[in-house]
Amino acid sequence: MEKYLFIIVASIYGLLAIIFWRKPSAKIASWQHILLAVGIVLHAWLLNNTLFYYSINLSISNAISAVFWVTILIYWLVTQFKQNLQSLQAFVLPIAALCVLVQGLVRDAHFLEYTNLPYFKSHIVVALLAYSLFTFAAFHALLMRLAERKLHNQPTIITLPEFPPLLPMEKLLFRAIGLGFVLLTLTLISGILFSEEIYGQAFKLNHKNIFAVISWLIYGTLLLGHFKLGWRGRKASRVALAGFVFLLLAYAGSKFVLEVLL
Repeated sequence: MEKYLFIIVASIYGLLAIIFWRKPSAKIASWQHILLAVGIVLHAWLLNNTLFYYSINLSISNAISAVFWVTILIYWLVTQFKQNLQSLQAFVLPIAALCVLVQGLVRDAHFLEYTNLPYFKSHIVVALLAYSLFTFAAFHALLMRLAERKLHNQPTIITLPEFPPLLPMEKLLFRAIGLGFVLLTLTLISGILFSEEIYGQAFKLNHKNIFAVISWLIYGTLLLGHFKLGWRGRKASRVALAGFVFLLLAYAGSKFVLEVLL
């Protein structure tokens, strides 16, 4: 039964992607809102079953699927406030559909240790949400760059039917980065507490922790620069993408080495 749910969720995402691509400026219908909500709920149920199966299974396919679940959820929530983001959803939904299918087909496993510690689970959930928000911010920053290039009639590699206004896109970007920064701060603090209890060392000097701290500093600088110095547009998107690269090296880099190369 579960394998059919993966197909159903992917089909919902794919169908709505086609609709949003063909009519990006049309007012989103109530049934489309409801159908996407059904897909999001089913996707969340599948993630709960795969991520927390006996222990915490933080495999690459599960992690990527969770990232796109958060991305779709954010866009769905924003559309409740009458903002037209169908063209952005038309870009994200096909990728999410593919990730859901891969998650269902490639049942890989990377079970974490120390899951019997209650606060460690909280640490993992907060960390996953933080990484998901920053991944969303990176995708959103790339779409902002594409929208800016289209506004100035410059050629782009990816062509969407149309883009929302840049100002609402920028506001959404910094809200996601602000919330992600808070969650990343909590992740680092809880990670220090966890490391102290397990290893007797508050901060292990490895590439994962170093890159995570560098990313935290970059995002903190970006938020400070935005609210104090007025950083925005191309400069802000570049800094946001730089922060994401270091976060990707901290998380995905280590997982790729452990699960694929080794």
